Amino acid sequence: MICSSPMIRFLFLATVAAFFLGGVVVPIRCLQFDFPLFTDESQTELILHNNARIYLNATQVTPDVRGDPITNKSGRAVYKDPFLIRHRGKIASFNTTFELNILPQTHPAGGEGLAFILAADHSVPLDSYGQWLGIVNAATNGTPEARIIAVEFDTRKSYPEDIDSNHVGLDLNSVFSIEQKPMAEFGVNISSGISFFSMIQFDGFNISVFVSMSNKTEDLLKNRVIFQPLNLSILPDEVYVGFSASTSNFTQLNCVKSWQFSGTDIGNHKKKIHLWIWLTVAGIGALLIIGAIVAIIFHICTRDRRMNHPEESYEGLEHQLQDFSIAPQAKKFELKELKKATNNFDPKNSLGKGGFGTVYKGNLMNREVAVKRISKDSRQGKQEFIAEVATIGSLHHKNLVKLIGWCYEKRDLLLVYEFMPNGSLDKLIFNNKINGIQVNPNWETRHNIIVGVAEALDYLHNGCEKTVLHRDVKSSNIMLDSKFVAKLGDFGLARTMRRTEQTHHSTKEIAGTPGYMAPEIFLTSRATAETDVYAYGVLVLEVICGRKPGNPLDLGSYEGSIAHWVWEFHKEERLVEAVDESIEGQFVKEEIEYLLILGLSCCHPNPLARPSMRTVLAVLKGEANPPILPNERPSFVWPPMPPSFKEDTSDSSLKDTHLVPFTELSGR
Repeated sequence: MICSSPMIRFLFLATVAAFFLGGVVVPIRCLQFDFPLFTDESQTELILHNNARIYLNATQVTPDVRGDPITNKSGRAVYKDPFLIRHRGKIASFNTTFELNILPQTHPAGGEGLAFILAADHSVPLDSYGQWLGIVNAATNGTPEARIIAVEFDTRKSYPEDIDSNHVGLDLNSVFSIEQKPMAEFGVNISSGISFFSMIQFDGFNISVFVSMSNKTEDLLKNRVIFQPLNLSILPDEVYVGFSASTSNFTQLNCVKSWQFSGTDIGNHKKKIHLWIWLTVAGIGALLIIGAIVAIIFHICTRDRRMNHPEESYEGLEHQLQDFSIAPQAKKFELKELKKATNNFDPKNSLGKGGFGTVYKGNLMNREVAVKRISKDSRQGKQEFIAEVATIGSLHHKNLVKLIGWCYEKRDLLLVYEFMPNGSLDKLIFNNKINGIQVNPNWETRHNIIVGVAEALDYLHNGCEKTVLHRDVKSSNIMLDSKFVAKLGDFGLARTMRRTEQTHHSTKEIAGTPGYMAPEIFLTSRATAETDVYAYGVLVLEVICGRKPGNPLDLGSYEGSIAHWVWEFHKEERLVEAVDESIEGQFVKEEIEYLLILGLSCCHPNPLARPSMRTVLAVLKGEANPPILPNERPSFVWPPMPPSFKEDTSDSSLKDTHLVPFTELSGR
């Protein structure tokens, strides 16, 4: 069978033209270079600023020049040709590996640091020495004019936001990192004077940073210190790649000993073509094109038969999922299996629609399942998919929704969960219906749900190998099984962290659901264990009071805040009047007041005054009293004042556990 289309007709004409022109030219370009060491000839391939120079087979970014003092210096060394990182909507990927040696001069810890950069400008900003690392200066720090992304190897704690004097950070237009990781836990001392190695990979969406004292690839891949979605909108289409560094009154020698870089080609770049092939034999050229046309015709004519065949559309996704080692816990399904299970995603099987996609009921392997189909229009769809599989896929707890498997084919991303016959908590509380049947949840059911969610969060914060921050605790994300056991689900915004002494991670964008978001999020753009606790406190008040957070119709003039509304009852010593009328007479007055006070304490404006989930669970089990609250609701003040009480010290490691990346603010 022969098919016809404008593309085929165009290619046919191209074939004829190629045959008569006697050849065809195919330029192929891949930006790559390799400096196993730096020689005098290397200077022709680099742009060196502010005394940066080649010396002793290395690039000295802030060198000791003829004995001159090296205090308050900054420098840059970048590759001479810019890299086309974006072209007509396409984003390039790259991989770079380098060896660094940082030798302190005037202080054992050194100062200030060195960074790998992607920058609009190859020159060094004025007055960018000291804490600015040659990245920005006081005028451009945190402004769109900076147009730079940097991976900093920081050797001095110059700001309160710095976690220590030996860390790696990811910077966007600022030296205040959106993510930091201390290097001590990876066995790396950046300013030891001993060479160490780093690999940076960008797949067009996520950036991964690896650091090790060993130059073996397998050793580097064991030490991934940063994994972050990276938005390149702050950069122009063409950027310079290289290194910047600085010193202050505390000095060090910032040395790059080797550097390899490989970036993909995404457009018709006018710069130097590094690799090009001339196909000059007319007959060979014509045959190759004819062969390609035949292949295209075959593809077009058989595409309907191939629609159900797996096709990878998200480059590197398989590798990323395997990197999280979740394969033994969850199964990879084919799209045709999930289509059959849900009757081709029949709208009649829809269980609901969330922020990232629609959930369908299905029958798979003789069991009922819930299949979430990520929306193709979701800007964060891929990241939601990875986050969900990477977190919940490796967790096991009776109060967490179980991930059975996943699927990705073409542009479809799907997640398969155990089916929760009693739906979500919000429908139970506010609609009082389960599968069309009127159900009025009694106090025992509500109390068990509150305890179950607390156990899930305590497990995420304290019971896993790495701390997990859910970041979107709310009633619509609490699922109920056949016995009304609460199970926390929807881990699309969740992030994992190592248990360290780091202070925080922050970004310019925030995530969560209005009504459940702690006040400090809007000021600091940080998510923490304490912000999860705040959302849990809102949930407790919601379940007991039967009112929707963020709904002015339910909460009158209290800015849509259920915590403000309940605190008014607490102030007037009539707290029990805030309880949902439908459960009156089913509870002990003192017990429900305890829980309302616990909910308010979780919603305390001062994050340092909120109890940990471990303490919350102790209160719920009757092993501890709820925190003492003032009658008046405290005002939100930043920075927060330390509380006048102390919790159990066994939980102290969690109190400073903070987050990784954010997505935009969106009601979910």
